[in-house]
Amino acid sequence: MASLGRVELLGELQRFKEALAANVDQLQPYEGSRLRFGELVAQAHVLTHQQAAMTAVKQEASRQIETALLEAQRLATVLRFAVKEHYGADSEKLVEFGLQPFRGRARKSKPQLPEAPAPSVPSSPAE
Repeated sequence: MASLGRVELLGELQRFKEALAANVDQLQPYEGSRLRFGELVAQAHVLTHQQAAMTAVKQEASRQIETALLEAQRLATVLRFAVKEHYGADSEKLVEFGLQPFRGRARKSKPQLPEAPAPSVPSSPAE
């Protein structure tokens, strides 16, 4: 038998359960096993429905988490500006909030031009 998905397998097992029930008179020696099989199929149905409900709840919780995180990020941005305004952009207290204080700009050093070689003066012949 080919590999079936859970829904297909459950449907196949349900049909087999119904076939067993329709032939209960002829399958009396297997009545205990048939009843246990029916319980297992019913349990699988219940668990499948529970899983579907839990999946929906999980998806909704995931959406709520994403919304809460997005709103928290937006509010954190506003509060970071407020903290900088309150303490000042150059206050070291900002480090406590995970913010970088303004410590001035690094000065760019002027690129040094290569020195021009000194003009050579022709040496006069020794007299």
